[in-house]
Amino acid sequence: MPVSDINLYTEQTPNGIKVSITLEELNLPYKTHHVDIRKNVQKESWFLDINPNGRIPALTDTFADGKTIRLFESGSIMQYLVEQYDQDNLISYPQGSRESYEVNNWLYFLNAGVGPMQGQANHFFRYAAEKIEYGINRYQNETRRLYRVLDEHLSKSTSGYLVGNKCTIADIAHWGWVTAAGMAGVDINEFPSLKAWEERMLARPGVERGRHVPSPHQVKEMLKNKEENKKAAKRDREWILQGQRDDAK
Repeated sequence: MPVSDINLYTEQTPNGIKVSITLEELNLPYKTHHVDIRKNVQKESWFLDINPNGRIPALTDTFADGKTIRLFESGSIMQYLVEQYDQDNLISYPQGSRESYEVNNWLYFLNAGVGPMQGQANHFFRYAAEKIEYGINRYQNETRRLYRVLDEHLSKSTSGYLVGNKCTIADIAHWGWVTAAGMAGVDINEFPSLKAWEERMLARPGVERGRHVPSPHQVKEMLKNKEENKKAAKRDREWILQGQRDDAK
């Protein structure tokens, strides 16, 4: 296995914790750099050199040629990490195997489906300047549809994971979003197999360690406290809407 020189640039979001959980599951050493998105650190020039899109997470490492390589987009980062460092296939399958392609199926299902749709549900339900019922219903219903796909698939899984007989990056990619379902106004209790999977994932030491990077993961606790949840939504709404205005310039 190559020696890692990994620097992770991240924030406490569903996309951010995908990568820290992957790193913890692989037991890889890495340095964490908190990118405070509320202060627009992700828009600073030094960060744009790593990710021109100005989004977290991002990662740098020393590549086989001895030069720095940059990685951005969470799925790309996760694939890089298992290809470079998971020779024992702890959270992956051998490249070219039937199972490896099935992992890709579910990884892209998350990146093209669950993440974007639930992200829009979060926005219209929680942060939009005005309540637009069509937007809320459209994205909540699509999130529920995607959750039903996952729930049905997991109900048939003999291992309790998405692919084969173990946890893979496909599971890790989904977990941060599914555990935050309540932020989109989606009730995880509607999906019993998915809820059991969420709890199974949380029991993993690597998930427990990785979800608290770069700060404590407190989504469930916040959602249980109506007053704190309301305050957090108001605080985040202000910088999110300001960010939209800035991006439109």
